[in-house]
Amino acid sequence: MYTFEPDKLRKPISDATLEKRWDMVREEMKKENVDALVIQNEHRYRNGMVRYFTDIGSLSNPVTVFFPIDDEMTVFANGGGHSLSQTPAYGCRGVKDRIGVPIFPTYVPELSTADARGVADLIKKRDDKKIGLVRIGSMLGSFYQYLTEALAGQVEFVDFTNAIDELKAIKNEEEIEILRLSAELQDYVMNAIPSFLKPGMYEYELRSHIIHLLTNQGSEEQLIMIGSAPLGQKAGHKAHFYQNRRIEAGDAVMVMLEPNGPGGLWVELGRTFILGEPDETLQKVWDDAVKAQHYTASLLKPGATCGEIYDKYNEYVEHMGYAKETRIHAHGQGYDLMERPGIRGEDPMVIRPNMNIAIHPTFAKNGAYAFACDNYLTTDAEPVRIHKTSQELIKVVHC
Repeated sequence: MYTFEPDKLRKPISDATLEKRWDMVREEMKKENVDALVIQNEHRYRNGMVRYFTDIGSLSNPVTVFFPIDDEMTVFANGGGHSLSQTPAYGCRGVKDRIGVPIFPTYVPELSTADARGVADLIKKRDDKKIGLVRIGSMLGSFYQYLTEALAGQVEFVDFTNAIDELKAIKNEEEIEILRLSAELQDYVMNAIPSFLKPGMYEYELRSHIIHLLTNQGSEEQLIMIGSAPLGQKAGHKAHFYQNRRIEAGDAVMVMLEPNGPGGLWVELGRTFILGEPDETLQKVWDDAVKAQHYTASLLKPGATCGEIYDKYNEYVEHMGYAKETRIHAHGQGYDLMERPGIRGEDPMVIRPNMNIAIHPTFAKNGAYAFACDNYLTTDAEPVRIHKTSQELIKVVHC
């Protein structure tokens, strides 16, 4: 057991919350006679399973967690010797061993499966018979292939993701407090944008200003989508690689803030800025997108299924004269940028109180583009919007 030093972390979750998670997970494991769970994450915006169990965040290399039903965790991460920067001793709780191995996901088998070999050896040593794999889609293919092939015939593997998703989707009071801090951070930055958004700057310069504000306010990870265009042309979503357009007077500028705050819990906020006056078409499309968001929120009541909500939403927007949604219309957020429930017919999850759900209707018509995105917290009745930013087109008056 390592000595945890909370002052060295930006905003660690409490011991009580971590221990409650472990207890809930082990109760689910008992129901299925599962001896241990294996979790691997390596994506900086979707490392939520590792963080849910360990509060280890900001992953830049694969981290694997072995979670036994009868002992503390073992964590495998890239490194060795004194270099275990992703899993420092002072940041570990409930961890028995930190094992550094050279992980380099390439065609070289010895380097792309070092962590899998370590997990397989541990399972053999413990003589575990039934292993739950958590979110197989977040595991490297080389890791999954080696582990399942090396232990074939010796161990029964089961997909244990759904049981964890059901637990993870419901936020406790401490998690809700951190989510609200993330929303306050985004509200602050979104409302500050008119002070530095001006004609002549490039989209990537706008992104730089935004990230500077976010990091100064304690944000851990930042994903910023920006799109700009003259009125009458679509100002859609653009990732940072494509944010190279020069913004001019009269433009519409779409900004989607997808940073997490201190503590690593995600929300997201989308608004459109006008460097001048909006035309009637953009104003109408924006107003309709906000109405569609509110309609979706009205459907997020306990007992509703993702498929029901998705179908009703598509009927609503088709009646409004817009194309049906074909993406994931809305989704949960927590330690992952996107987590369940996912509002589509394929997700069987049922809405329950204390889910944090981002709703982002996206409308386009006659060259106008509107993306109205806010987070809602479900309750015993109507959900509550977490963000406070006005749901209007934002005019940049000094232009």
